[in-house]
This record gives sequence, C-alpha cells and structure tokens, in this order.
Amino acid sequence: MDKDYIMELISLKLRLIRTESGYTQEKMANVLGISKKTLVQIEKGRTTAGWTHVVAVCALFRNSEVLQSVLGDEPLEVVETVAHRSIDRPKGKTLGGRVWWREIDCKGDFRLQQNLISHHYRILDSYDDLWYSTFEKEEAMARLDELVSENGGVQ
Repeated sequence: MDKDYIMELISLKLRLIRTESGYTQEKMANVLGISKKTLVQIEKGRTTAGWTHVVAVCALFRNSEVLQSVLGDEPLEVVETVAHRSIDRPKGKTLGGRVWWREIDCKGDFRLQQNLISHHYRILDSYDDLWYSTFEKEEAMARLDELVSENGGVQ
C-alpha cells in the first residue's frame, strides 16, 4: 500500500463517506477545505483527492465504517505508517486487533499483528498499546525481538 493507492481508494469512497456522515456536498467540501466543485470532480472520478485531503478525511472521519472497511481498524494508523514508512514509538491505546487483525507472533508481553486489509504490521503490548507499525515484515520481526530484549519481555 502506498500514497497513490490510498489517494485513489479514498477518492473512490469519498461519496460513501460523505453520505454515511449525512453531509451535503457543500458541508463536506467546507469540512475538508476544498471547493464544492473540486469535491464533485472527485466524487465523479474526474480527479483524485490529494494526499493532504486524504489524511484530513482519515482524521476527521476515522470512525467511518466505510473507511474502516477499506483501510482496516485504524485509518490514521495506516496513513501515518504509509507517510513515515514505519512508526516506532509507544503510540497509545488500540482496540487490540479483535476484528481487522491476525496474530503473527507473540513474545513476552508483545505481539505482532498484520492488518487483514492494508496488510501492514504492528506490535502491541499486553495493554493493547501500539509500539511499532510498518509495512515491512522483516522490520517488524526484528523490532519485536528488540522490544522483548529491551524490556525483558515485560514493561
């Protein structure tokens, strides 16, 4: 998954996200900081939303079922991982991956999961806090080993 793919994907789903929220085109354009004409062009498939607007959609509509169905559990986590190529810091509480994630490995108090839709990897601790996120499996496996050895398997 890369920026171009996400921009195209969100552009294709923008009308559904807008209608799911009960917004008119005028209100949605205002929320996103674009003209109504630009929004109409995106919704008709004549142009693609830019990266900045895609990130805004993922931030402002992160609880959208439409967004979650195309990007997985955490739309913001997906765009942040794509933007930075990885996230490597304790990030905060997640829902634990009960729906959109499959368990890849578990070591000590850490577990490696893969998103079923975006296919990116993340490492959570036993409290469901996010510690690392990347699209590279080898990097995720190496970071899991590092976290376990740094923390002795526990926090």
